[in-house]
Amino acid sequence: MEKLAQEYGPVFSLRRGSERMVFISGHKMVKEALVIQLDSFVDRPVVPLFHVVFKGLGIALSNGYLWKKQRKFANTHLRHFGEGRKSLEKYIEVESNCLCEAFKEEQGRPFNPQYTLITAVGNIISSVVFGHRFEYSDESFRRVLELDNEAILLAGSPQTQLYDAFPGLFKYLPGPHQKVHANYAQITEFLRKEVEKHQEEWNAEDPRDYIDVYLSGIEKNKDDPQAGFNIETLLICTLDLIEAGTETAATTLRWALVYMINYPEIQKKVQEEIDRVIGQSRQPTMADRPNLPYTDAAIHETQRMGNIVPMGFPKMASKDATLGGYFIPKGTGITTLLSSVLFDKNEWETPDSFNPDHFLDAEGQFHRRDAFLPFSAGKRVCLGEPLARMELFLFFTSLLQRFTFSPVPGKMPSLEGVLGFTHSPDEFRMLATPR
Repeated sequence: MEKLAQEYGPVFSLRRGSERMVFISGHKMVKEALVIQLDSFVDRPVVPLFHVVFKGLGIALSNGYLWKKQRKFANTHLRHFGEGRKSLEKYIEVESNCLCEAFKEEQGRPFNPQYTLITAVGNIISSVVFGHRFEYSDESFRRVLELDNEAILLAGSPQTQLYDAFPGLFKYLPGPHQKVHANYAQITEFLRKEVEKHQEEWNAEDPRDYIDVYLSGIEKNKDDPQAGFNIETLLICTLDLIEAGTETAATTLRWALVYMINYPEIQKKVQEEIDRVIGQSRQPTMADRPNLPYTDAAIHETQRMGNIVPMGFPKMASKDATLGGYFIPKGTGITTLLSSVLFDKNEWETPDSFNPDHFLDAEGQFHRRDAFLPFSAGKRVCLGEPLARMELFLFFTSLLQRFTFSPVPGKMPSLEGVLGFTHSPDEFRMLATPR
């Protein structure tokens, strides 16, 4: 897609099956679409692969009045349970300690950190949505994470993309799209059991978590069916929140370890800053962030280079619009190439190199860049962005405070990555040496 953007310009279109998709690249044009004309490209198209599961419900793939009501409800109540009786920061601090203990139990032996990291990150949103965390040894939750990871990987395969182009034909044929649907069916069954348990224990006067307040929302909105408050929408909203609150942050942390292992001199500079500001006597907190500019810069550079969602999430023109001199009719599918922004040669000094200095000013203080859009932007910006930012800082800083990461001899983790629906590191094993 980057080569096509260079050849055809910042706005170009391709035909996929019977539909035409418009691709938008480069910082200037992506910002125009997502921020300046945010009301023109706010809708989601029907993506056949996911529509089988999500059915236009929930938060991520819904539109119109239902989307506005569901997103507002989620924002309000995630904020309540994140900042009310127990703050999200406290959840993450506790989980960071559990994660470090899990790494310590490996006793310096080679291990694959993938599902330990995914479980740790997943436990934060689980605490808010379900009201409880899962042990790292919990087989049922581990299975859900494996199924979800496999579905996300398969969703980006060429064979699965054919299903989106010709769903009427491919729904009768074997292929990875069938596995994606089967995986989501099992995940939804797991979520349904959590909801049913909440229904049995529900007390409207004492809501414990997101599911409890949603059950109250069903009662309060029963005279407004267009708002979509029902059990089926709850299941999809829960799936949305678990995926949004787990996949990208956990994948970013895996990339962070890959980069620290590949660039030990940068890892050492991060550790020196942590030792100087925090030391070894206490856990990091969000209050430390302004005093850890190099650490913060290393996290942001990981997000930029990791390029987790290179093509963004598909959108659709909600009305007739003009972009870069290109007329885009209402209903046209839109893809914003976020990777073209994160690697824009006009925005980054060394776009193809891992360089935390991209986020530091002349005095060595953290400097946020306008072309930093890993969470997208506008009205469809990732719902979990505030949570992810907090998780990335606290998990990463805690891990670098307590461990030095190095490769298994002769097996340096690859920087190439694997492209599915997201861009993730290839599986790797590593050594975590307590400091």
